[in-house]
Formats: sequence, structure tokens, C-alpha cells
Amino acid sequence: MTDEAGNYTAKAQSSGSYDKEAIITDMLRRGSLLTRTDILAVLNGFEESIAGIIGGGGTVNTPLFNTSFSISGVFGGTIDVFDGKRHKVNVKFNKGVLIRNAEAMIIPEKTGAIAPQLQILEVNDSVSGKVNERLTSGGVLEVWGNNIKITGENPDCGLYFVPSLGEAVKAQVIVQNKPSLLIIAIPSLTAGTYTLKLVTQFTNGHLLKLPRTCYFNKMLIVV
Repeated sequence: MTDEAGNYTAKAQSSGSYDKEAIITDMLRRGSLLTRTDILAVLNGFEESIAGIIGGGGTVNTPLFNTSFSISGVFGGTIDVFDGKRHKVNVKFNKGVLIRNAEAMIIPEKTGAIAPQLQILEVNDSVSGKVNERLTSGGVLEVWGNNIKITGENPDCGLYFVPSLGEAVKAQVIVQNKPSLLIIAIPSLTAGTYTLKLVTQFTNGHLLKLPRTCYFNKMLIVV
């Protein structure tokens, strides 16, 4: 990275990944007077309001983040107009004061070589033979990845099929459970698009106090 021999750079590793449910659990642990249902309703309303404001062309300024717009693409002159085929509106996010303050609070800890992160790399639908494309309701799914063994006493640990609309469905039958391979009996799923969510306390051969969560980065289709 530099002209000096022997120089190194550091690669950051997160201490954990938190989805909405994990954030709600953390809020309750801190002593919130609201119930889980109340917090979920507030967070959903906050998200919908932010998305609506941005979708309507407005900018958002909060202690967490600030938004702005940019337009990419080349215009042919001063009288050229926006064309969705050549131009794109981009939403930009900048750190707010709370995030900047949180950055200052982070205490780095040297851990040596970074172990593989919790990650789903590939899924294979055994019935259709499709890779990273298809789910067969009631079939069998092979899930390949890093540190994906499902272990831990937390009831949230497991593999979930999360539809684009509706409630997530948890896999009930795990045929094989290894750090790099899961073989799962796919539950009964309605037609639509799904993503995979994996929750586990396993990491590099030992258990964490709190579960970690990862999502597969590809959408899967049930026909």
C-alpha cells in the first residue's frame, strides 16, 4: 500500500451484526418503558416516513444521518432534460452527530489474522438443481458458507425464509449442521420471492454470548 517495505494495513471486523429484532431486544435490555410491539410499530413508522419523504424528493436531517441527492449521467446541453434511460437520481447518506460521536467511542482491539465472517456463500435447491435461484417448497436446500453452523440457546438461532411480504418462516428440520454446510428441509412456502436469514451464536469453534445474523445477498424464487 506504500513504498515502505514492511508496512501493513488493518482490516476492521465487526463485533456483531444487528437486525431490527436484535435492536429491539437491545432497547428492551436497556430498560425501555415501551413494549416490543410498541417499539416495532415506532420503528416501522419511522422507516416508512423516511422512505416516503425521500421518495417525495425531500431530504432528511437527523442526529443519525443526513441525506442529499445527486444525479448521475451526462446531459447533452443546457436544454437537455432528465431521461431515465441515461440518468439516475442517487440518494446520498452522510453521518450525523450521533454516528460521529459513536466513532470516537470505538476502542479497537488487535485480534491478529481475521477469521472468516459469518456468511452465506451459495445455496443449492436439490429438487430443481438451481443454484442461487430457486426454492422448492417442501424440498431440500444445501446452504454453503462460513461459520454458518446453527448453535446456541437463544431461541432466535436458526435459518429463516423471509418473504418480500409477510412473516419469516423458520426451518424446523436441519439434516446436516456444519460450519461450512447446512442441509435444510425447506418448509411449506407460498409462491413469491424470499431471502435467507441465518441466526447463530457459533463463531470459529466457540459460542458467542449473543447471536449474530447474516442475510444471503441474493433473492430466491418459489414458484
